[in-house]
Amino acid sequence: MTTTTATRKAGAKAQAKTCVTLKEHIVEIISDSGEGAQRCGQSLGSIAARMGNGVWTTEIIPAEIRPPARSVAGASGNRIRIGSGYVTNGGDETDLVIAFNEQVLLGRVNARELKPGCIILLENMWRTHSDPNIVKSYTEAYDRLVNADYKVYEIPMEEECLRFTTNARRGKNMFALGILCHIYNFDLQAGREQIALTFGKKEQSVIDANVVLLEAGHRWARANIDFSFRIPATPTGKPQISINGNVSLALGVMASGMDLCAMYPITPATSASHYLSEVFEKVGGIVHQAEDEIAACAFAIGASYAGKCAVTITSGPGYSLKQEGLGLAVMAEIPLVVVNVQRGGPSTGQPTKVEQGDMLTAIFGSHGDAPKVVMAPSTIEDCFYSVITARRIAETFNTVVVILSDASLSSSQQPFDRPQFQESWLAPPIDQSPVPEGARPYDWDPVTGIAPRFIPGRPGGMHTVTGLAHDRDSHVAYDPDINQESLRARSLKLAALQKTLLPPEVFGDKQGELLVIGWGSTKGAIEEAVAGLIAEGRKVSSTHLRFLQPMQPGLKEIMRRFKKVMTVETNWSDRADDELIDEENRRYSALAMLLRARYLIDVDCWTEVRGQPVKPRTIRQVLLDKLDK
Repeated sequence: MTTTTATRKAGAKAQAKTCVTLKEHIVEIISDSGEGAQRCGQSLGSIAARMGNGVWTTEIIPAEIRPPARSVAGASGNRIRIGSGYVTNGGDETDLVIAFNEQVLLGRVNARELKPGCIILLENMWRTHSDPNIVKSYTEAYDRLVNADYKVYEIPMEEECLRFTTNARRGKNMFALGILCHIYNFDLQAGREQIALTFGKKEQSVIDANVVLLEAGHRWARANIDFSFRIPATPTGKPQISINGNVSLALGVMASGMDLCAMYPITPATSASHYLSEVFEKVGGIVHQAEDEIAACAFAIGASYAGKCAVTITSGPGYSLKQEGLGLAVMAEIPLVVVNVQRGGPSTGQPTKVEQGDMLTAIFGSHGDAPKVVMAPSTIEDCFYSVITARRIAETFNTVVVILSDASLSSSQQPFDRPQFQESWLAPPIDQSPVPEGARPYDWDPVTGIAPRFIPGRPGGMHTVTGLAHDRDSHVAYDPDINQESLRARSLKLAALQKTLLPPEVFGDKQGELLVIGWGSTKGAIEEAVAGLIAEGRKVSSTHLRFLQPMQPGLKEIMRRFKKVMTVETNWSDRADDELIDEENRRYSALAMLLRARYLIDVDCWTEVRGQPVKPRTIRQVLLDKLDK
C-alpha cells in the first residue's frame, strides 16, 4: 500500500486510489462502551461471511461493565480477521483500526495489539473540543502515534454523522461500517441486508436511518480514503451460518432435543440463555431463570429426574456454587448437562476475559469421588455438536456431562456449514412401560456400571432417591461392601465410555521432534503455528483433546512417538526459569499435570494468562524455543 503522507487531515480529498489484494487482514473497531463498536464489528464479520470470506471475530470487552468514557482501559469493540479461506482463530496483531477516541486506541497500543505501521482511522472531533484538557490529550496521543510510524488518518465522523442524525454517538458505528465496506470492497447491498437483519425487530424507520448512515460512510470513504483492499473470497458452495459460540451452544441445546435450560445470569455465559429465552419456547422448550446458581442446578436436576433432560449454563463462579448439586446428580445417577463458559479467576477474577482455569475443578470438583464426563469444544461449530453429544452421553450413562467452553469461543463469530437436523440427535421416547418383575433402581451392570433408568410414573418403579450412599434398591448403605460396590459402578461408567471413543487425530506427521497438545479454544492458533513450522521443515505436530475425562484412547502411544511433548494452554503454570522454581516445586498447567500423572511421560507446558486469545505468532516462537533447546 502506498499513501502520499503518513497522515491525512479531515476533509482531505483522496488522490489516486490504490487497491491491494491480500490473503487476509485484521481490523478492529473500538470505542467507549455503548457506542456500538461491537455491533459494527459483528456486522462487518457477517458481511464478510456473506461475501464468502473466512471470518473470525473477537470481542474487545472492558473489565468493567461501564468504564469511564475516554479511558485507556475502557476499549469496547470487536476484532475481525478476514481471510480468503477458512479462518480458525483471531490471528496476530491488527492491520487496521478505526477508533472513536484516542484514549481507547492507546489502550490497544499499550497492550501491543497493533502491528507496526498499522493503519489508524481516528475520530478527530476531540482536536477542536471545548475542553482544553481533552484537546491536549488528543494532540499528544496523535503525535505519539505518528512518531511511532502508525499511518494515522483523521476522520470527521461526528461532523459527518450530524448531517443525518441528531445523535451522532448512536450513529457512528454504521457510518464506520460504511467506511469499512468501501475499504474492503464489500458489496454495499450486503451491508443493507445485514442492517435489516440486525435491526429486524425495530421499526422500519430505525432500519432506514441506519442504512442512510451506512451509505454516508461509504460515500465519504470513496471520496476521501486513498487506499482499499480486496480479499478474494472462496465460497464453500454450501449453506452456512455465522454465529458466536454461545448462540452455537444454544442451538445445540435445541437440536439435541433437551427440554429445559435452568440458569442464573453470569458473564460470559448469559447470552446463551438470552438467545434460548427468545426462541426455545417455539420448539417446546423452557428457560427457567432461578434465584441463584444453586437453585438453577437443583431445578435442572429435578427436571432431568422427571425424564426431561436439562442443561444448566454458567461460568466459573457459578460452577463453584453448583458443586454440591452436581454431587447429588452423580450419586443419584441423574443425567445432566452442564455448560461452563470459563473466564478469568479466581473469585470474581476477570469476568470478560478468557482463561482455561476450570479443567481441574470440572474433573475433580465436589467432595468425595464424583466422576463426571468433561468435554471441551474447540471451534464455534464444535460448540453446537458438543451439546448433542453431551446429551446422548448423559442419558446413556446416567451421569453428569460438563462442557468447558470459554470466553473466547463464547463471543467469537465464525461461519460454518449449516447443520442438517438428524433424528438420531434426539433421545428415544421416555419409557413408561411397567418395570420388569425383580428389576432394581440401581441394578449396576458388572462390566459397564450402568443401571437402567427408572422414570417417575413407571408402574412398579417407585423407589427413594437420595444423596446418601445407597444399595441397588436405593436403600441407605450401611454395609461397607455396598458403598464400595456403588463407587466402583459409578467409576466404571467412565471406563465404558472411554472404550467407545476414537483416538485423537494428529495434525502433522505421526512422529517427530515435538508434539504439542491442547484443548478448547486454542486449537486454531496452535495448528496455524504448527502448520507454519511444518512448512519450514520442522518436525513438529499437534493433537487436540475433545474429551478431558475420560481421555481418548491411544494418547500414550501417540506421545511416545515424539522426543518432546508439551501442552499449550491459557491457565497458570510456573515459569521454569523463575529464580525460585525447580522440578520439586514447579506448578504445571492443568492438562500437563494430568498427562504427567496418568501416562508417566515428561510433559512440559507453556501457558499465557493475559486474558486475551493466544496468538499463533506467540505459539510459534515458543515452539521454536522448545525445538532448539
